[in-house]
Amino acid sequence: MLTDNQPDSETLLEIYRRASLIKTNDEQARKVISSGRLVMPYYSPRGQEIIPSALSVFLNDDDYLSTIYRGTHDMIAKGFPLDLLWAEMAGRVDGTCQGKGGCMHLTYPAKGCMITTGIVGSSMPVALGLGWSAQLQGRGQVAVACFGDGASNIGAFHESLNMASLWKLPIIFVCQNNEFAEHTSLARGTAGPSIAARAAGYGMAGEQVDGNDVFAMHAAAGAAVARARAGEGPTLIEAMTFRFFGHVFGDDDSYMDKERKKAAMAADPVARLRAMLIERGYADESAIAAIEAEAEADVEAAIAFALNSPFPELSDLETQVYAETVA
Repeated sequence: MLTDNQPDSETLLEIYRRASLIKTNDEQARKVISSGRLVMPYYSPRGQEIIPSALSVFLNDDDYLSTIYRGTHDMIAKGFPLDLLWAEMAGRVDGTCQGKGGCMHLTYPAKGCMITTGIVGSSMPVALGLGWSAQLQGRGQVAVACFGDGASNIGAFHESLNMASLWKLPIIFVCQNNEFAEHTSLARGTAGPSIAARAAGYGMAGEQVDGNDVFAMHAAAGAAVARARAGEGPTLIEAMTFRFFGHVFGDDDSYMDKERKKAAMAADPVARLRAMLIERGYADESAIAAIEAEAEADVEAAIAFALNSPFPELSDLETQVYAETVA
């Protein structure tokens, strides 16, 4: 462990609140698509809820987050408004990109939610620029780049880590290793003992942790954020996890080992955290149920908002896409 810092009961409940909201949002997204109420691409983050929830409790609104298309959980944990998120995913004008981006292009700078991106690995060079900006402004901001294990094998990973370390930028690189790069297993596509081990090659701190363990993830995230704010440079965190569903909604996930998937779902990290909170006396059943009911209500309200938002007009097709011609 990079630190033995442990979360108190209030922090653990806040982490659970965020994880529960992510879980509920995902369950409703899959239901809405399955029922035909909305037609939209969707990449489920189910199983990966603890990682951004434990990290985001250390982040402020002006800290930067750059993530990927499977990044709704990262954005929700950081504070992205659910109604605007759903309107964007539904392709409606009240979305943060007026319905032109969907889940691949979510942005809400007021909460530091800078971008989700559909280009594998591109969250890292974007975070590099944000980290440089944070360093130049000298306000103690940090930048976070979230990406998957597959993205660790493209050039942008190596270029970004090299420059971040060279300039000691305040960046936390979070590899959410869910064991699959789209449909390719980790073993078939990634060499070396671990992704975290690559940090040594760039002279930066690196650690592999159980991303589904709230204490391990909280400790690693806290140390990384503290290091960045102190001007001590970047950190690479490899958070081990497992996504419960296929690459994209509708994927039959036939390439997944059925026993591995069954075991991962049986060890559901949200349910595990829930049970621990009750077992240790941090909250009783009624308090947990209240958190879950609030999540349900918030998601339902966001879906209703999205469905009541109009579609963009055809005349809006080229607005905010091309530069305006000035006479």
